[in-house]
Amino acid sequence: MRVSAKADYAVRAALELAAAPNGGPLKGERIAAAQAIPLKFLENILIQLRHENLVRSQRGPEGGYWLARPAEEIAIAQVMRAVEGPLAAVRGEPPEQLQYSGAAETLQTVWVALRANLREVLEQVTLADVVSGKLPASVASLAADPDAWLRR
Repeated sequence: MRVSAKADYAVRAALELAAAPNGGPLKGERIAAAQAIPLKFLENILIQLRHENLVRSQRGPEGGYWLARPAEEIAIAQVMRAVEGPLAAVRGEPPEQLQYSGAAETLQTVWVALRANLREVLEQVTLADVVSGKLPASVASLAADPDAWLRR
């Protein structure tokens, strides 16, 4: 699985908002600078997050962006879906709609299982978990396996 720059930037921007003192509004420029995200790209991402009711915004000198819900209630998966759509697609199609024949007949099940594993991690990790550095035990356990760190 590849995480796009857009999804990575969206999650990092959401984490900046989650870490904001008193949940107060942050200017787009501040988020962009803190995470080294191109401002124009970030602005488009923030619009998408606002449309999905993950972020709120207000114009003006006292304005900026803030999370629409507590960070404990926003999973990484929600942020990624807001900017990229479903977590796992094959050639742009949901795995459950694919049909294979012959030697590849069972491949659909593999793609569905892959999606389930992605969900297992990304839906249980919240913005608050990442900001606090306290990941769910099952996720921390996966990352603690030395083989998880090998690029293969």
